[in-house]
Amino acid sequence: VTEREAAMTDPDQAQEFVKRTGVDALAVAIGNAHGFYKGEPQLDFIRLEQIRARVEVPLVLHGASGIPDEGIRRAVKIGVDKINIDTEVRAAFQKAVASFLAENPQVIDPRKILGPAIKAMSEVVKSKIELFGSVGKA
Repeated sequence: VTEREAAMTDPDQAQEFVKRTGVDALAVAIGNAHGFYKGEPQLDFIRLEQIRARVEVPLVLHGASGIPDEGIRRAVKIGVDKINIDTEVRAAFQKAVASFLAENPQVIDPRKILGPAIKAMSEVVKSKIELFGSVGKA
């Protein structure tokens, strides 16, 4: 077993874990990681298919910030139900606040500073909802 494989979810262990614990959802490791990637992530879609075939609970993909859109679409098609993209949302917040303050250094009202940040985060979330195929779903 390579170091990379050792860090990934084993499909048989996932099946046993779900059976023994009765969890409501299962976060899988298929080459994803929290934070931004230094290079393009190499997701193991065959492993994801094997996990999906063995468990019936919703699958969660943590660390999806920076995964190319096609990789996200493929993961959703295979059966990922929940995708975490917090790093992208936080980065949009930080960039918007920094940009606003650089252009408006005299502004000290948090409501004025946070407005552009909230808008930037909302735009990221909206685009991700569309990418995930979740429009109109609750």
